[in-house]
Amino acid sequence: MALSCQLGIASEALRHRACHASKATESINVTSSAFALPPTRADKADPAIIGDDDARLAEIDRALVATREDIERRLAEARRVGSDGQDAMDRDIAVYGLVSRQTVLRRFAIDLCLGKIVAADGEVLYIGRTGLVSPEGKRLLIDWRAPAAEPFFAATHQNPMGLVMRRRFRWKLGRVVDFWDEVFDEAALESDVALDDQSAFIRSLGTSRTSQMRDVLGTIQADQDAIIRAGSSDALVVDGGPGTGKTVVALHRAAFLLYADQRISERGGGGVLFVGPNDRYLSYVDDVLPSLGEDSVTIATLRRLTPEGEEAQPEADPRVASLKGSARFEDAIARIVRGYERVPTQEIIVPTSWADIEIEPEDWAEAFEAADDGTAHNDAQGIVWEELLDILTAKVDEMPPHLARRELENHAGLREIFEKVWPMLDPAGLVEALWTSPSLLERAAPWLSATERALLARGKASAWTTADLPLIDAARDLMGDPAATARRRQRDRALVAERERISSVVDYLSDTDEDGEGVSLMLGAADMQERLIDEGALPTLTVDRLAGPFAHVIVDEAQELTDAEWRMLIRRCPSKSFTIVGDRAQARHGFTETWEERLAEVGFTRASVSRLSINYRTPAEVMAEAEPAIRAAIPDANVPSSVRSSGIPVARGPVSSLESVLDAWLADNEDGTACVIGPAVPAERDRVTFMTAAESKGLEFDFVVLLEPASLGDGVEGAVDRYVAMTRATKQLVILEG
Repeated sequence: MALSCQLGIASEALRHRACHASKATESINVTSSAFALPPTRADKADPAIIGDDDARLAEIDRALVATREDIERRLAEARRVGSDGQDAMDRDIAVYGLVSRQTVLRRFAIDLCLGKIVAADGEVLYIGRTGLVSPEGKRLLIDWRAPAAEPFFAATHQNPMGLVMRRRFRWKLGRVVDFWDEVFDEAALESDVALDDQSAFIRSLGTSRTSQMRDVLGTIQADQDAIIRAGSSDALVVDGGPGTGKTVVALHRAAFLLYADQRISERGGGGVLFVGPNDRYLSYVDDVLPSLGEDSVTIATLRRLTPEGEEAQPEADPRVASLKGSARFEDAIARIVRGYERVPTQEIIVPTSWADIEIEPEDWAEAFEAADDGTAHNDAQGIVWEELLDILTAKVDEMPPHLARRELENHAGLREIFEKVWPMLDPAGLVEALWTSPSLLERAAPWLSATERALLARGKASAWTTADLPLIDAARDLMGDPAATARRRQRDRALVAERERISSVVDYLSDTDEDGEGVSLMLGAADMQERLIDEGALPTLTVDRLAGPFAHVIVDEAQELTDAEWRMLIRRCPSKSFTIVGDRAQARHGFTETWEERLAEVGFTRASVSRLSINYRTPAEVMAEAEPAIRAAIPDANVPSSVRSSGIPVARGPVSSLESVLDAWLADNEDGTACVIGPAVPAERDRVTFMTAAESKGLEFDFVVLLEPASLGDGVEGAVDRYVAMTRATKQLVILEG
């Protein structure tokens, strides 16, 4: 995404977030305390317990006002600076950084503060979504990603990491409505505390869901935090069942790496690509990263990675999807491309104004060698053309070389011959030709049987499917984008013309400058002439941000990826620095290998696996129903253990009762979300979502109604769909049959 576009998006985000921040600030300014504890928490309102926190939160409030004003002033100054070239780029980067900082500080008020930790030596650190310093230079908040903040998330009673106490705040409308203390060394603790019978995380699990993922930064647990802060040099697999916090870990890891890993965060490093399974999922998590103080992560689905993905339909036949998912088709595409780069075996004669020029096979071979092996076919066309012109010009004795080259360069017949020998190729057109030309498919993919070739056959101009996208992407990588190549050539021609124009002007000024000093002397310098080029007048080059390369890729629901889809992602991160999030028991088409074995098949030579086995989301009542459903098909499924109970048993009933079931739940619950999962799609209702089991993967809802579970099918796919559907519920599950 262009920097100007990012600035526009950030500015728009500021307008939307300003309301929240202003309301939160107003609520603090009209009261003497940042705490709004309910009567049931009156015992926690003792000034001996919260007095120091109240004072610190007041300091944070004042510092936020001053910091926002300082950023506004610096932004205004930066935007007034007029410059071009590198100076303009540096200014735009500075403005972008200030806008990003402004977005976070406007998004939150004092609820930037997550809580505090108290060390054994008495040092108290307040942990924030971002760091904050007072105008006097006092450190008020430590960024949650900083090493000093790690004990806030990672300390346990077995390893307190030097802490004697940890306090986590729970915020609502800019006020602290509850907090939880954990004491690691009561004897060493000097301040008063308020102890509860449950930790912050377990208690917060009972809160209602919304259409977007909850902000759970303050409730990250030690096992999750260790994964978040792990190194990024190799592939790391986060394996865990439903409700173990895999997605939460992945999102926080993205924000952490951009903060802490210089290789990833440094300018030009490529940044982080986060890949989710579908658009609904992306909408669900889209608000999380900005709340963590990070808005520069690129978020996409696999289908968004290619232009053709926008209109692509799911592959209806699983047999076809399996065939197209093979990495062998990349070899087939490469074989076709190489067929367009074969040296002609016959001599070719080109008539010119001075004589006929003979192009020998050796001339073509020499020209072809000018392009490096790694250069995409379409991009190499210009390199080979220039080399061929050099070779042919060297053969001319009858006229000056520059005149001979100019004629050859504009020789329509030579150009026509060359473009037949080394044509411009269309990636999507080549993939379409595979499915529409039986003879081409047979030559390019000889391992296919006649039955398999018949399955792959399709009509011209048929809609693309999601299984086609990795193959089009592979073709584009091998060939280059012809449209981008054309734009680049257009710009190069315009740049040459602009340089010639400037050179002619400089020559004219030099001829009229009698003493050869002053302006004409200064303009004679090559670097000065380059500065005179009007970049804005040249054709613009669009950059496909999703093409990469990225410094790190995080992919969720990775257990579903085909070989071709894995290659599609690795092309965007050749270093293979990946965070791979998934659950083998949720693979709809089976996952019999270990993660290490599966990743070795697609090219990862080094990969470590971290497992999450505690289900923080799904009530024990629901898991008791879901576990047998998956173990019937996958006996060794990594089914996590639930740590909470809703007290609501799983209910059953007839499908005909759906409307009354929803009516009753909506009447009894003023907030929260419900989801109906099944083959039928009734009319949309407020706070009720309808989707298939496959679409629900990765999401969570307070109330889930599973329709006709038997209709989801037999075998592994049916068992996985039932398991996924059941485990979306955070409070209550109802199963309707018949």
